[in-house]
Amino acid sequence: MEGAGAGAAYTARTAEEVFRDLRGRRAGMIRALTDDVDKFFKLCDPEKENLCLYGYPNETWEVTLPAEEVPPEIPEPALGINFARDGMNEKDWLALVAVHSDSWLLSVAFYFGARFGFDKETRRRLFNMINNLPTIYEVVTGAAKRQSKEKTPNTNSSSKSNKPSSKVQSRAAEPRAKAKLSAPKDEEEDSGDDGGDDEEEEHDNTLCGTCGTNDGKDEFWICCDNCEKWYHGKCVKITPARAEHIKQYRCPECGNGGSNKRIKT
Repeated sequence: MEGAGAGAAYTARTAEEVFRDLRGRRAGMIRALTDDVDKFFKLCDPEKENLCLYGYPNETWEVTLPAEEVPPEIPEPALGINFARDGMNEKDWLALVAVHSDSWLLSVAFYFGARFGFDKETRRRLFNMINNLPTIYEVVTGAAKRQSKEKTPNTNSSSKSNKPSSKVQSRAAEPRAKAKLSAPKDEEEDSGDDGGDDEEEEHDNTLCGTCGTNDGKDEFWICCDNCEKWYHGKCVKITPARAEHIKQYRCPECGNGGSNKRIKT
């Protein structure tokens, strides 16, 4: 083993160079756990001694024994990954190796950071570059693809969510329309005019066409669509339930029948 690629890594002096070293090692280990997984599985023979998965800066990988020198040139990956191979579900075993591989990459990167005297800002920059990459675990388990799909904006769904539907708009406008129809109007008022402060004062002075009073403002009122006079429902013997079935109301003086009505409750 050629120092686990450590000789080449020692040439790194900046956060960007250490990151390139990590990215190469990461690519090799991902290849071992995905594209080369059959070969990796066979090499991790439980009958052999403690084996480690190494990733090298040139994007290659190797399953071999740990370094003999103590202390090692660089931090060592997890020992004995082969022993758990046959005692676990293959996917779970690969995920476990991936987790230990992520841990090893971070330890190697920050070992170099300490060795080369990175200050606080340089260490933060190195970590941010590493953190922007999916972890080996996320790649091996498919979590990286799922996260990518969740982050991809759906223009169709966003436009639908930002644009209220016609049903919502019509429901929002409905109370305002009912409010115009529910208020009694002055005898001389045109049916198409919008209400204002002056109109509200006139409504306060609206008199029942039968009893001649404006008592019972909170009671049910109905307007004649012919003469446009307002009446207490009780004065013309019209209940709210009955009014629902009247398309056009005509007061006793004008006669009944038609298509529209105006009411107040």
